[in-house]
Amino acid sequence: MTRGSDERQYCAPGVDLPVCSVMRTKYGMYPEYHTSGDDLNFVTPKALEETFEIYKKIIIALENNKKYKINCLCEPQLGKRGLYPTISIKDTNKLIYDFTNFIAYCDGNNDLIDISNIIGAPASKCIEFATKLLNAGLINDAGE
Repeated sequence: MTRGSDERQYCAPGVDLPVCSVMRTKYGMYPEYHTSGDDLNFVTPKALEETFEIYKKIIIALENNKKYKINCLCEPQLGKRGLYPTISIKDTNKLIYDFTNFIAYCDGNNDLIDISNIIGAPASKCIEFATKLLNAGLINDAGE
């Protein structure tokens, strides 16, 4: 792992600020880095739009990154709450698997991003799960 950019100073021993960079291409991975050739000719409208969409997803994930806690013992009955699919469609099993795994980790200790990483589901999908479960009254924001 190459230590570079400014994070090396921000995360130095005794300082250890929680800082990171989000970039399309890592520093030093293109020949123009830190040269007079590193200019706005690399920027395209398509790249700006893609980058904006990525930042938007990151912000939404961070805004929804809470610790959730299930309000019942055991796994709740999802069908009577309209949370279980009644028609089998493509990827239904994966959706149910991810949804029930999300519930299993809503223990008040794991936040949404932790759960996303544990179960291997995108944060955006976990936000959908949390919203459905909150609306059904099955989970609470553990910080409340």
